[in-house]
Amino acid sequence: MTPDTVLDIGQTALEATTVLGAVILLPALGVGLLVAIFQAATQINEMTLSFIPKLIVVVVILMAAGPWMLRVIMNFTITLYESIPELIG
Repeated sequence: MTPDTVLDIGQTALEATTVLGAVILLPALGVGLLVAIFQAATQINEMTLSFIPKLIVVVVILMAAGPWMLRVIMNFTITLYESIPELIG
């Protein structure tokens, strides 16, 4: 196994992690921004007002994108396991 191979595997893992994290974090960021603008406009300073909508959005995104996310993780893992003989030999 060469250092280039290790770097390729690490890069692929980081790309998969970034895509899977972005699917969850970007909608939560958008909802948090909208709630913050609403709170600034109405001067409501309630902490749960920002937490509950983000939690709901994250749960909905996980329910909707969960199967796709699982397929991405499984494909990466299966590809990694199938490439073990090539990596060793």
